[in-house]
Amino acid sequence: MTGRRRTRSSFLRGLRGRSRAARTGALSAGALVAACTSLTTGCGLVPGTTGGSGDDSITVMTWAPQDTGATNKPGMPAFAQAYARWINDQGGLGGRTLNVLTCNDHNDSVTAAKCARRAVKEDAVAVVGSYSQHADAFLPVLEGAGIPYIGGYGLTNLEFTSPLSYPVNGGQPALLAGLGSALADSCGPVTLVRPDTIVGDQLPTLLDSGLTSGGHGRAHDQRAAEDATEYDGQSERALERTTTDPAEPGCVVPVLGDRTGTFMDSFRRAREDYPDVRTATVLGSVDQSTVNASGGASGPYEGAYVTGWYPAVSDPAWDGMKKVIKEEAFGDNRVDAADAGVQTTWIAYTVLKEVVEALGDGEVSAHTVTRALDDGLEVGTGGLTPPLQWRFQGKLASVGFPRLVNTEVTLQVVRQGRLVSAREGALDTTRTLRNTDVT
Repeated sequence: MTGRRRTRSSFLRGLRGRSRAARTGALSAGALVAACTSLTTGCGLVPGTTGGSGDDSITVMTWAPQDTGATNKPGMPAFAQAYARWINDQGGLGGRTLNVLTCNDHNDSVTAAKCARRAVKEDAVAVVGSYSQHADAFLPVLEGAGIPYIGGYGLTNLEFTSPLSYPVNGGQPALLAGLGSALADSCGPVTLVRPDTIVGDQLPTLLDSGLTSGGHGRAHDQRAAEDATEYDGQSERALERTTTDPAEPGCVVPVLGDRTGTFMDSFRRAREDYPDVRTATVLGSVDQSTVNASGGASGPYEGAYVTGWYPAVSDPAWDGMKKVIKEEAFGDNRVDAADAGVQTTWIAYTVLKEVVEALGDGEVSAHTVTRALDDGLEVGTGGLTPPLQWRFQGKLASVGFPRLVNTEVTLQVVRQGRLVSAREGALDTTRTLRNTDVT
């Protein structure tokens, strides 16, 4: 199958997007369901598609953990399916039908590798807009098959080193470095509460890079279980460390993904017995719905700094994504326009769309998609990110992040219960990250 299109659809020229080329799969929908069941990885197809059969179709995969005891991102595969329905109603990607396979990696390295093998078996041209902390398990599988990884969530350092990874944001490195820079002038002692995992082990160095660049000391590194049901002891320990000098109120920085809200419930109770401290975190660990659920202006996030990758959800640049959600995911509570995972998935599929359009009438395959990106294709995202262009020797290659091309973060603050911009424009973390030791 060549992936060549029979007709050109003119509507696509108006929306700047990107797409990963996909070699079409050979399984029928029934065979796919059976195969997914045999792998027990939670794979799925967007309803109404055929699993990648047909000469004019493009197959991709989006994965994320769901129904686990730790961080879950069901909105990412759900939005990917909504996007496929929407784009296919418009005529497809460059006139080709988009087939989206989904997979639940269960926050497990073995299952993450199975998801990647599934992508290989189905001739996916790319894995797009996905979330997994097990890059060491899935990236070697994708690399072996030459399948690009477009717009991963940026959880692991490997996503910024693999030659087949095309991240659309600065991941945890940019978020933590930017947050450290913001806290350096406003905090006394700082305590980072982070998961006791391999991914969590990478976070202290990143936060410290921002703190020390502003002349602040390093943060206390406090490990915590990523699936705990309460954090009473952790909250008290963090408060003890950050209230040693009443003249310099400290900052507690929980970065626990979905469990950040659980931590803050414990923290709210514990802080009554201690002097005031400030809190701060990153988007992905908190969003507006989290702030609302915690009590809004009277909750523990009031005054907290929060770093993110993109403009606030109220920015008109998100109108295209909101249109897709309204038309194809209305009432689906998994898909939240304010969720950083959903936003990342929208940008990743924008990249995929633009790549497919750049290939024109040519073959769309994992190889041609990779070649287009590696040949210097520059992708615009309508102001949601800087123009994206991936080179083998990026501006942060010397410190171990050769694929990190978007170093900008936004700084927000919780004010009167609302996440609002704390400063105009974005903060470029390039200089801070250049001084980071990630070895």
